[in-house]
Amino acid sequence: MPDIIQLLPDSVANQIAAGEVIQRPASVVKELVENAIDAGATLITINIKDSGRTLIQVIDNGKGMSPTDARMSFERHATSKIREANDLFAIRTMGFRGEALASIAGVADVELRTRPHGEELGTFIHILGSAIQKQEADQCAEGTNFSVKNIFFNIPARRKFLKSNSSELKYIITEVQRIALANPELAIELYHNNSVIYNLPSENVRKRIVSLFGKNINQSLIPVDTSTSVINISGFIGQPKYAKKTLGEQFFFVNGRFMKHPFFNRAIQQAYDRILPPETFPSYFLYFEVDPATIDINIHPTKTEIKFEDESSAWHIIQASVREAMGKFNLMPSIDFDQAGSIDIPLSPIPGSRIPEPEIRINPNFNPFEQERGADRDYSRATSYRDGQNLDNWQALYKGFEQERGQSDQTPVFPSAISNEIEQEAVQQTFTDDDIAMKENYNFLQFKNKYIITPVKSGLMVIDQRRAHERILFENFMRIIDNHLALSQRQLFPAVLELNAVDKEILIVLNEELKALGFEIRQGENDDFVVEGIPALLSHLNASDLVQKLIEDFKNRPVDVKEEIKEHLALLLSQSTAINYGVSLKQEEISELFNNLFACKTPHYSPTGKTIISIVSFPDFEKLLK
Repeated sequence: MPDIIQLLPDSVANQIAAGEVIQRPASVVKELVENAIDAGATLITINIKDSGRTLIQVIDNGKGMSPTDARMSFERHATSKIREANDLFAIRTMGFRGEALASIAGVADVELRTRPHGEELGTFIHILGSAIQKQEADQCAEGTNFSVKNIFFNIPARRKFLKSNSSELKYIITEVQRIALANPELAIELYHNNSVIYNLPSENVRKRIVSLFGKNINQSLIPVDTSTSVINISGFIGQPKYAKKTLGEQFFFVNGRFMKHPFFNRAIQQAYDRILPPETFPSYFLYFEVDPATIDINIHPTKTEIKFEDESSAWHIIQASVREAMGKFNLMPSIDFDQAGSIDIPLSPIPGSRIPEPEIRINPNFNPFEQERGADRDYSRATSYRDGQNLDNWQALYKGFEQERGQSDQTPVFPSAISNEIEQEAVQQTFTDDDIAMKENYNFLQFKNKYIITPVKSGLMVIDQRRAHERILFENFMRIIDNHLALSQRQLFPAVLELNAVDKEILIVLNEELKALGFEIRQGENDDFVVEGIPALLSHLNASDLVQKLIEDFKNRPVDVKEEIKEHLALLLSQSTAINYGVSLKQEEISELFNNLFACKTPHYSPTGKTIISIVSFPDFEKLLK
């Protein structure tokens, strides 16, 4: 039998390794910048073209490499940081496996220029798809200059599945943010298509956070500082009132390395328990210092997942540290003894005195079936004002039932076409003259300020009020976009937005589509944005909050196809401006919502596909009472 197992060629092995280490242009930026940090650089310049598809250039002023080291750095598992197996348990450097440069060279056109400090000449190396094209002496600056061109040129499938330029640039900016936060003393410059995105000087942690995420975050930062034998914690957490609806400002660093840790994230969330607004996430920038021997950073190809030896103890210390920091700034909930409805605690009686028994007043003549309310009105003071209100509400609920009782066989149905087949057929508004005449007296019940209940021919109709409003707004916005009917409401006092780099890029991408909806946003002189107008339909909303909410929603659900952005924006706007659960609606408002819903093309489902209408049939309703 012939032998069938053989070693893979280096070019193929490097491409396989690149699939683990180099997933997108942002991965190249991460690996090259981390190598520059290990080389002792104090200034790193990153030049990006076409979101990394065309060029990724990383220039540092580190110690550089000799001709031999420059050539060896592209070999697999060639590294200057590991000499023996025990070194794996004392890692404090960024790149130590020796896979990154070999993987990058396997899927791109790479040029390296490097010169050690004090040397007259440097080295130039050109590698194309793992094959060395040229190596020669070169007159270059001290430090190292990597140019990575045409990433995935030899793997068309991988290049095809890269996302849009805006999405890939967002990933690059995110990687730069992580590195910049982990190394605040490091000066970093980031350029995209010759435009400055970041120009960060050497600074402390707090200033670095403000430089990356804007001046507004400064007022929300709370310092954290804890030292224990297990873990030392420093950094900042955000105040609960500044929590956002989306993730993006949550950072853990261990020994100067960014990491993801869902278990520790739950410790933070539990520390904020019951003091966060619903469905929001707090900001945190926490730095851990631990003994390298107690963690394993070699469990994931990108080294972003780290295993702790004593995760349970670290979890409790993190949670306690966050709670302590919030307690120092009086952010934990406290008991308010002055609030209405508080319990009156009687003073201690005089020894020997008699404590009177509480009086209980009853009405022996109370008849729950009596329709006349005269006697009960006098007695209402002996019960409570709330009981009187409940009685009013119950009577209002049954108001008009007596008139309908005599003509039950002619009770109008609104809308007339609703039946048990509502899930299969579109609802048609075909009202008779009698239906229109009864429309003014039509009754709705709002249940739990969340659902609208009304009787129909086949039973009880239940409508989700928020989803119904989302559907109405969504179709309105789509009609405005398609027919170019947008009307803008100019702002008397235009809102000024100070955005971080990621948010700026998102707003630039969305700006044309936002104009079609009625937004008027221009870029200011200080690299900020001025909201001069918003859609007239949304003129009652805060312009700044509305635009920032759109940006936050777009971060978690970006679209890459230009044509999909219009529908996506209409969806985000409808979700951002729809009435929330818990809002009490008047009968006229409910009636208008009801009519507008059944004027929609698709009244049954929300824009995200969730059910709006449900019918509880009379047979099912009667079963509940058996």
